[in-house]
Amino acid sequence: MNTSFLRAAGQLLLAGVLFSASVALPACTTTPEAQESDRLSIFGIKHAAPRTPADTLPDPVPTFRLTNQEGKVITNQTFAGKVYITDFFFATCPSICPKMQSEMLRVYKQFEGNPNVLFLSHTIDPAHDSIPVLRDYAERLGIKDASRWHFATAPHDTVFALAHAYMASAEVDKKVAGGFAHSGAFALIDSKRRIRGVYDGMEKSEVDRLIQELPLLLKEEQEEQKVATR
Repeated sequence: MNTSFLRAAGQLLLAGVLFSASVALPACTTTPEAQESDRLSIFGIKHAAPRTPADTLPDPVPTFRLTNQEGKVITNQTFAGKVYITDFFFATCPSICPKMQSEMLRVYKQFEGNPNVLFLSHTIDPAHDSIPVLRDYAERLGIKDASRWHFATAPHDTVFALAHAYMASAEVDKKVAGGFAHSGAFALIDSKRRIRGVYDGMEKSEVDRLIQELPLLLKEEQEEQKVATR
């Protein structure tokens, strides 16, 4: 895998996210909430044309059905009422994955005591990354509780479509070392399946920003829950 190429691809992706947010293109939009300093923007892709002038919200993350390192099926309902952070990797990745997972582990440890924060890493090499391989991968990272950090597998078409939905990139590329090209993007997802941030998992400063912004989302979730229970 050509590390420079992937880093450049990731930077272009993130730049595209920021540019789209600033000009409010139909494919990737933010809401008026972004104007409030204590609320994160809403990012995503809008596939259908707006039905009304107010219909500007991006589509939520699509429904999915994956299998984690314990062989358990996980779906959107697995993350109901939680926020989660997602990325894409493969166990034999010779370049960016070790750095990415090291940075994701840093976020995990920061919020390890908060059961409302979950993690989801998708393998893009399901042929090699079997359930035992994923379990070993998780254990080598020190992750004992699969209910907090899922290392998940699914067919290529499913995973690549999810990568697109999470504003990441992943594809088969036999020209690069490892046979797969993918970005190092981390996506922060709220309990309504909306993308609330995209971060370059190869950059410490970007991951620091994720660590700083995640509490803002947790506060927002808590406030909305209080309103809902009144």
